[in-house]
Amino acid sequence: MANLVMYKKLLNTADRSAIILSSLCLIHCLVLPVILVLLPTLTSVAFFSDERFHTWLLYGVIPISLFAVVLGYFHHRNRSVVLVTSIGMSVLILVALLGHDVFGEQGEIVASVLGSILVAYGHIRNFKTRKQLRQCH
Repeated sequence: MANLVMYKKLLNTADRSAIILSSLCLIHCLVLPVILVLLPTLTSVAFFSDERFHTWLLYGVIPISLFAVVLGYFHHRNRSVVLVTSIGMSVLILVALLGHDVFGEQGEIVASVLGSILVAYGHIRNFKTRKQLRQCH
């Protein structure tokens, strides 16, 4: 029983972590351009202004998302949760790989925001679906 409780806490933590990382990406895409326009001296100092920031976030989001969504699926069998999260992660990976070259600067921001929202939404649904399933049992 203790292992089951710890397992559920780990899944909840994974969903929450992926939501936080997706939100960081979203904030980075929407707020950073405004901050850099208002405070241009930050461009030389801020790690967050570097394009690699998205890549580092993906290194966190991908394994956490895979862990939480795949194991969550074994509980709730809801394919739409997996689909939404997978589409969001795919969009974020494409943006990180192709970036400005394919999407352009504005397209990259829009695609990153969309991907982040989809990943966060997928994890919220994963969390809520598992919670509803527990309440039914």
